[in-house]
Amino acid sequence: MSVDLAVELGPLRLRNPIMTASGCFASGREMARFFPLSTLGAMVTKSVTLEPREGLPTPRMAETPAGMLNAIGLQNPGVDVWLERDLPWLAARDVPVIASIAARTVDEYGLLAKRLRDVPGLAALEVNISCPNVEDRGIVFSCRTGPTGEAIAAVTSTVDLPVFAKLTPDVTDIAIIAAAAVDAGATGVSLINTLLGMAIDVEARRPRLAAGTGGLSGPAIRPVAVRAVHQVHSALGPVPIIGLGGVRTASDVLEMVMAGASAVAIGTATFADPLAIPRAVEDLETWLADHDEPSIAGLRGAVSDGGR
Repeated sequence: MSVDLAVELGPLRLRNPIMTASGCFASGREMARFFPLSTLGAMVTKSVTLEPREGLPTPRMAETPAGMLNAIGLQNPGVDVWLERDLPWLAARDVPVIASIAARTVDEYGLLAKRLRDVPGLAALEVNISCPNVEDRGIVFSCRTGPTGEAIAAVTSTVDLPVFAKLTPDVTDIAIIAAAAVDAGATGVSLINTLLGMAIDVEARRPRLAAGTGGLSGPAIRPVAVRAVHQVHSALGPVPIIGLGGVRTASDVLEMVMAGASAVAIGTATFADPLAIPRAVEDLETWLADHDEPSIAGLRGAVSDGGR
């Protein structure tokens, strides 16, 4: 049986729903050693900032039960070097490129958007607003509706590209934050960023990360991500959602899609298994055929409440 893996993210049509999660790779050269990037539905790059960042002190990563903590600090070469060195290489790989951007102020988001406006080779922007707002006591942008709307509007008022707001799950009601992003012009949302966590070395009696706390990723957070996707899809209906957080297999991808995701990103799993992504694409096609499902898009939001 022939099946259709293609999905739509607003105006974007992807050959399949599986993409990379920002932050687990630089700009794709690492993954291209293992499989053609054209296997992906889209490539989401590591977040780039206006100026280069060296990142936080080490240790930056710590393994946890069913997950991983990291406090990298958005290490990246800055947008100018990225545009000159990385984007041209990526744009030649036959894969839609979604650039992730991060900033410390609303003005910085606007300046980044201006820098990326009209740049050839970009399919969309993912705006990482799970960053501290240095002009607002260091409170993460996407923890409140006002700063969410301001940061997203600074981008959507500048570019014509589709824009996806990447949200933190560390809020009371993520659907309200997602609605604020869409009201500010976002095409859709990416759910979820890492959860804030902490691990302690009990012999040394100090945090295992130099920064003290960090972002928890991996299978431990997948139920939180599925809940967030389902919550936002139930509230906002057709708004495109990129689901991410602990996804490893085709079954995990299906779980996200049935919760309401249009596309699904895989990240932490690739540290242990770089071939997790192409395997998930292949297994997803097999699952659909085995279950007489003609398309993955037809399963979006297909979860049943079991009559409850």
